[in-house]
Amino acid sequence: MSDTSLTAAVDLGGTKILAVIAEGHEVVGRAKATTPRTGPDHVADAIAASLQAALTGTGEPDATVGAIGIGAPGRADGGMLSHAPNIPGLRSPYPMAHAVSERMGGIPVVIENDVTVATIGEQTRGAGRPYRSFLGVFVGTGVGGGLVLDGTVYTGRSAGAEVGHMVVDPRGRPCGCGGRGHLEAYAGKAGIEAEARRRVAAGERTALVDLTERKGKDRLTTGTIARALEAGDPIAIELIDDAAWAMSVALATAQNLLDVEAIVVGGGVADRLGPAFVARVAEGMTPQLFVPEHAPRVVPSELGDLSGATGALVLAERLSPDRIP
Repeated sequence: MSDTSLTAAVDLGGTKILAVIAEGHEVVGRAKATTPRTGPDHVADAIAASLQAALTGTGEPDATVGAIGIGAPGRADGGMLSHAPNIPGLRSPYPMAHAVSERMGGIPVVIENDVTVATIGEQTRGAGRPYRSFLGVFVGTGVGGGLVLDGTVYTGRSAGAEVGHMVVDPRGRPCGCGGRGHLEAYAGKAGIEAEARRRVAAGERTALVDLTERKGKDRLTTGTIARALEAGDPIAIELIDDAAWAMSVALATAQNLLDVEAIVVGGGVADRLGPAFVARVAEGMTPQLFVPEHAPRVVPSELGDLSGATGALVLAERLSPDRIP
């Protein structure tokens, strides 16, 4: 294994950190960790520890990498990370690229919005490859969007393609960003959990909360959502129905504006619920489209939980002094 051909990537999420090491286009090491809830310094520590663990997984823990790419929720600007409501302490700007580089011995670090990065992953090596224009929608702790127009990733001035904060019901559920009735409040894992806990506080019972507490977890997982659905839990079924409805409303609205060729749906929740959930969203969109006969293809992510890491690797490859063709 040649040190100079190695690149590293991190997919930072609201609940987990995934670090990967790649040689060329092949992933040779990976590690996962829980995202700290105790502030950005601890998040930077955890990212560095995950990268070191991934390097150990290559069998050559003393190997070095040429560059590190990070996909992170919120706004990434000049190495600063902010406006990440699902990670405590990351609403205000924090120099995440510098902090990680410092902990990793000065290796160059590039950081970009996680869903923009995941969209780059699907564009270059996943389900977006056949299309010049597509919308990437990633349903995890929150709901993020990335947009490719005529082969170019569009980010807007500061918050382009933030599909998770499209309003599906102006008087609807509160969103973690402080707004109301946003798609993320219905389809994001944090929004689903918040609504489940509101139901429990009002005297109802649901396996979404019972299973979470029984396993000693402090946050809802995609596995718990799947188990609650398999058990026929009425509230779980209702909340996933709500999620599919909200997705269909938001994505039909986006399609009526953008008229893209395809919509790629990924993220931890969508991946776990599978192609059937994606098909429900597509079916719900059709009657709301202005030109239904030109409906976009709505397809699952090809890269699964590696969408973000793959896109971050692409960023790292572009930054690395030994750029990979």
